[in-house]
Amino acid sequence: MQKLIYLHGFRSGPQSVKAMQLRAHLARQGRAADLWCEQLPPGPRDAIALIESELCPALAAGDEVALAGSSLGGFYALHLAEKHGLRAALINPAVVAPKSLGDYVGEHEHMYTGEMFRFEQEHVEQLTELDVAAITKPERYLVLLETGDEVLDWWQAVLKLRGANLVVHAGGDHSLRSFAAELPRMTGFLLPDR
Repeated sequence: MQKLIYLHGFRSGPQSVKAMQLRAHLARQGRAADLWCEQLPPGPRDAIALIESELCPALAAGDEVALAGSSLGGFYALHLAEKHGLRAALINPAVVAPKSLGDYVGEHEHMYTGEMFRFEQEHVEQLTELDVAAITKPERYLVLLETGDEVLDWWQAVLKLRGANLVVHAGGDHSLRSFAAELPRMTGFLLPDR
């Protein structure tokens, strides 16, 4: 069995445009059951524990598991791909999350649920613990970037993920406007035909 774990960004969730586009794309292929996409808690340690509560039993059962993550979800996907030897698609990933999210300590509102949550200094420290110094097998990664990303410097991902399968679109923004067009490439890379 194949499983694709999709990890959303910092203030995002399973109701995001990208998550819904991915869900619809897989449903059209009759693969809706292959997707796991849940609301991640704000604490990085808690988020990784939730993801691994799905990922580790799937691996133990012999399932083929791949990861996709957007922004902070891309940071988590990178950590988990290195830890478990998995393929991953990183979408405008927050490759320097411990640094870039240091300015976000405080209270925030989820974009889709309106719920408030706190991001603490200890969460920044947890991100530092999860940081991947260098990738070991660049061929395991598909990296989707847009140069118009207004939140993260796309060039940091290029530098950190040297040798990976990089797809860079001029313009766009942090939401990755080209995501819908890139879905066939992404799912083909992550979930090869059975």
